[in-house]
Amino acid sequence: MNENTNGRTVALVTGANKGIGYEIAAGLGALGWQVGVGARDAQRREDAVRTLRARGVDAFGVPLDVTDDDSATAAAELLTERFGRLDVLVNNAAVAGGWRQEPTTADLAGIRQVLETNVLGVIRVTNAVLPLLRRSAAPRIVNMSSGVGSLTLQSDPEAFTGPTSAAYGPSKTFLNAVTVQYAKELSDTDILVNLACPGYCATDLNDHRGTRTPTQGATIAIRLATLPADGPSGQFFNEDGPLPW
Repeated sequence: MNENTNGRTVALVTGANKGIGYEIAAGLGALGWQVGVGARDAQRREDAVRTLRARGVDAFGVPLDVTDDDSATAAAELLTERFGRLDVLVNNAAVAGGWRQEPTTADLAGIRQVLETNVLGVIRVTNAVLPLLRRSAAPRIVNMSSGVGSLTLQSDPEAFTGPTSAAYGPSKTFLNAVTVQYAKELSDTDILVNLACPGYCATDLNDHRGTRTPTQGATIAIRLATLPADGPSGQFFNEDGPLPW
């Protein structure tokens, strides 16, 4: 049954039960949007939906494990049945893989796990909901990246890019490259695809060592989710503007 008869924007945010993803959902909901809280843990998902609703957000839960094909398909089916389309996808779900990631001693299984979530998960979910995005009048895809994914910054000894990383940083570089390819393929459509860097935010991902809040980190994602029709695509931004690749 299609419940979206009022023309309101529908968004899906993956990994939205906490941290930056939760604040992205809250920010989009504050615009009057209907926001899907994508998360694999049922209790955390329900808790996030409940607290968002208490804040006045029209939130709904979307069971979603981005590493599982069937889960991504089921999420797309849920959105199809309920709304018949999707206007905005924010691919936020990510894992760090631990912080001892020197390439000479890296655990290959750990690297695979990070790539499965941070890169293949984005591809998996994006492709599952792409038919729904094509039905939108103003479709947007925002992929949450990081400054550590910039090869320019990583090779600059004066830039702060965190500890040596054989998994997390390269996964974001890979995500950046994939996002550019999506933008190229979809350049003849209305779908705008961009990368957002939230900055060094205090979240579970870094044991809350970050210097920015999740709310601050959500700002750029919300901005890219609300781009006008003539907005950029295939670009990499933080709150202050474009970032180097």
